[in-house]
Amino acid sequence: MASSGFIIFSHIFPIFFGFIGILLLISGIMDDNKTFEYLGIGLFLLAAFVPFLILPLIV
Repeated sequence: MASSGFIIFSHIFPIFFGFIGILLLISGIMDDNKTFEYLGIGLFLLAAFVPFLILPLIV
């Protein structure tokens, strides 16, 4: 049986932060705002790589 931490970090965390990251990235590019652009890139990369770091610790 999967623990709740496994479900959060494998399914919910990447989708939520990836979506917000893409929205910030698009907003930063359209408004020429580098802060939003860098924040969007950071959130998207965080959503992509953090599950690979946390999930081995949970399982």
